[in-house]
Amino acid sequence: MTCNLAVAAALLFASEPSAVSAAPAAEMAASSVSAEPAFKAITDEAASLKSVASQWLSPPYLTQSELTTDAGFIDFSQRISALAQANMAAHLDMRQRGTDGDLTCILRGIAEDLPVKLAAVKAASAGDERKLALEEMVYLLNDNVEVILAPPHSPSSAR
Repeated sequence: MTCNLAVAAALLFASEPSAVSAAPAAEMAASSVSAEPAFKAITDEAASLKSVASQWLSPPYLTQSELTTDAGFIDFSQRISALAQANMAAHLDMRQRGTDGDLTCILRGIAEDLPVKLAAVKAASAGDERKLALEEMVYLLNDNVEVILAPPHSPSSAR
């Protein structure tokens, strides 16, 4: 499966309600890499940034015209950029290990999508447009956590 197809499939399944996504992360069997420091740092940072972006989904942030020039947003932007780099580094690490699975491709996709979603938030007008852009950022950050914590799928279970 190509990386683009793996990313698309993961995002599709992540956006659909399921027993796996409804289960608390602590109850899910974690992937084999989730306890490694670099991957744990990614999930911790993505969860933290998701919390920040989720707070911005309510007033006064949705209607605040100067949100993107706020010091908190500037810090958020820098952290998103660093998270994108960490995801790409994790992707490259897994490729170097010889891992050619879905997670390897999904990490690359997230690394590429984070700056795009950040640009959309920056460009969005206050109100509904910003809400949509922030919701998409929240979903992507949530996916970043879930794909690392999700148990790996064996080829036979993908059928």
